[in-house]
Amino acid sequence: MKCAIVTGASRGIGKAIAIGLAKDGFQIVVNYLNNERKALETVAECEVYGVKAIAVQANVSDYEACRQLVSKAKETFGSIDVLVNNAGITKDNLLLRMKPEDFTNVIDANLTSAFHMMSFVTPIMLKQRSGRIINISSVVGIYGNKGQMNYAASKAGLIGMTKSAAKEIGVRGITVNAVAPGFIQTEMTDVLGDTFKETIIQNTALKCLGEAEDIANAVSFLASEKARYITGQVIQVDGGLSL
Repeated sequence: MKCAIVTGASRGIGKAIAIGLAKDGFQIVVNYLNNERKALETVAECEVYGVKAIAVQANVSDYEACRQLVSKAKETFGSIDVLVNNAGITKDNLLLRMKPEDFTNVIDANLTSAFHMMSFVTPIMLKQRSGRIINISSVVGIYGNKGQMNYAASKAGLIGMTKSAAKEIGVRGITVNAVAPGFIQTEMTDVLGDTFKETIIQNTALKCLGEAEDIANAVSFLASEKARYITGQVIQVDGGLSL
């Protein structure tokens, strides 16, 4: 069986991605930061599909923690076939009010973490001569958004990283792609006001918010053999918000 690592997989989009890949037959490494109970719930839901799953605590903003996470995955499952860089945070504020540490923390959690994980996973995939790396970006990283300069910068950076890595490691059969969600119904968007949500819905062609499973479905496709000739691409899963 092949193995997939999903960072930030204890809830929301990450959890849906982990379960979706388990349905596809991947053994799953559920990475989490603090909430072990939620991570173990994700593990249990993955194992319903007859695969093995483990929960591994790691702050993926930390280089050494990522080394240990990848080492544990390789030791447990023997290979790493899919990496999904999903972990991320928000610390929204307008430019003139944003604290330097809020900018840095978001960049570290959303962008630097992906660099760390790719640094440790890529040598394994190069040796295997196969692999899938999927970075979870955002439409905000393409079009920007008021009050989210730090978040937009991190997600735009993921797109640049995706395209660069695709050019570097494609020669060994490794694909690197990004998925850019629109506004998805998760705990992260639950804090948004009803008026703001309604504005987003009215600006979306499908006139509704997305579900975490919509992102998971795109990831499942990119992780499959059906996407073997797709690399360096950004798939916008946004219901037509960006039209």
